[in-house]
Amino acid sequence: MSNYSDFFAANKTGWNKRTAVHKDSAFYDLEGFRAGKPALNSIELDEVGDVTGKSLLHLQCHFGMDTLDWARRGAKVTGLDFSENAIAIANNLAAELSPDARFVCANVYDLNQHITESFDIVFCSYGVVGWLPDLKKWAQLVAAKVKPGGFFYLAEFHPVVWMFDDNFEKIIYAYDDQGVIETELSGTYADRDAPISGKEYGWNHSLSEVINALIEAGLELTSLNEWMYSPHPCFNKVVEVSKGKWQIEGLEGKIPLVYSIKAGKPVNG
Repeated sequence: MSNYSDFFAANKTGWNKRTAVHKDSAFYDLEGFRAGKPALNSIELDEVGDVTGKSLLHLQCHFGMDTLDWARRGAKVTGLDFSENAIAIANNLAAELSPDARFVCANVYDLNQHITESFDIVFCSYGVVGWLPDLKKWAQLVAAKVKPGGFFYLAEFHPVVWMFDDNFEKIIYAYDDQGVIETELSGTYADRDAPISGKEYGWNHSLSEVINALIEAGLELTSLNEWMYSPHPCFNKVVEVSKGKWQIEGLEGKIPLVYSIKAGKPVNG
């Protein structure tokens, strides 16, 4: 993999800034979570299924709310994220709510340097793939961490979403990966007016690129679903079409906002 260190450093700075806002935001409602409010959504809960007694690795876990929700549901969890600020909050939450949970601060591409064991479930969700320049390397790392008989699960925003400008008025980006995309960070999805700014760097990846990378890494696709709503109101111009289901105003029912993939590792794999 080429050297993306400058891009990663800029993105980590941005996520450290976001974390300082996110932890106190109504969007994340950390106090509600502390009181027992779920962080996970029906999409991933229904498709991942019962996690009781299973080991689960959550990659790009932010400050750990989803990870700890899986712990509440009976999983033995490990979370990984490259933001020091996010992992510090995650560790504090774990000490308070789920002492057996473990959090590791590292870039996902450095996974093997920090986590040696494999897991029944490897999990990623919502806003992760676009920060990854090399999906083949990512998929190899993911597959290596899935135990034989286990599976990888991804719930992610649909690549069609990332073709649009921020206000969903016109298409300005390619559907597939045509190189790094530099954008100006301004605010955050949890607080549009937050005093956050700076450069950030991302990559668009088509469904076929994601799926083929996982297959080439030795995983077997068991489901692919596309969803016409987002469970999070994290985009501009969203309208709640039913409870907990958000679509883009003016594009209601016309474009998918989320896709999900489940891919197993053969027992003899």
